[in-house]
Amino acid sequence: MEKLITYAKMEYQQQDPQSKYECLLFDVDDTLYPLSSGLSTQCTKNIREYMVNKLNIEETKVPEMCAQLYQDYGTTMAGLRALGYEFDHDDYHSFAHGRLPYEYLKPDPVLKTLLHSLPIKKVIFSNANEAHVAEVLHRLGLEDCFDDVICFETLNPKNEIPNPDSSKSAVTGDDDVSKRAVVLPESPVICKPFENAFEQAFKIAKIDPHKTLFFDDSIRNIQTAKLTGLTTVLVGSSQKKKGVDYALESIHNIREALPELWESVKKSKGGRYSRKVAIETHVEA
Repeated sequence: MEKLITYAKMEYQQQDPQSKYECLLFDVDDTLYPLSSGLSTQCTKNIREYMVNKLNIEETKVPEMCAQLYQDYGTTMAGLRALGYEFDHDDYHSFAHGRLPYEYLKPDPVLKTLLHSLPIKKVIFSNANEAHVAEVLHRLGLEDCFDDVICFETLNPKNEIPNPDSSKSAVTGDDDVSKRAVVLPESPVICKPFENAFEQAFKIAKIDPHKTLFFDDSIRNIQTAKLTGLTTVLVGSSQKKKGVDYALESIHNIREALPELWESVKKSKGGRYSRKVAIETHVEA
């Protein structure tokens, strides 16, 4: 039984007109929880196993191929589709994410309190599938902290993903996505770090990138985000790189790094805001 969450729209009224930000946009994996949880390592193992067992790719070639496709396309799945591999996306996600040890994740009341203390629109923007995002938020105790979720199914509706028949520019051997040095086969999968994923997310969630803070652990995603006008926050490292406006060792450091968010709340404390909490629904998946 997978837990899915229907996100009701939260309504914020009488925000400070001087407030610099109207939205906080968050990645999920290795951003809302630390890389040290071990979940991403297990996910990589599952993906490699899928490539060997389901796609019949030679086992000795899989580790390097998996890493290269992730580097080139943002997700291994997107890279596999670009190379012409055909498979059911739900089956892939079930294999890669459905078997993850979610028990590694524990409730995070500190982060929940931080998020609830900010009456600003908050949106999830993840390359992962909806069931995975919902399970992670459930395990962290953050189900009622977000207004909307942009995930794999949002950007790649069923029956609307064409076969790749052209090429796209992408980066190999360089984490700066602004350098389009190599032309690769185009993937039919829309995902970060490519600009079309961000553009669709802005449109779907009605986000003004110039008034939005974007939190992600991937420097490639951060650098694309900067090109689209977002103010960027790299999570998981305190070292600033090109395209990074703020760098946080942990998402828990958000208040120390961005005190202006709470200053805006103080200024508008006299204003009213309302929020409708998320509604949980259970479906078989």
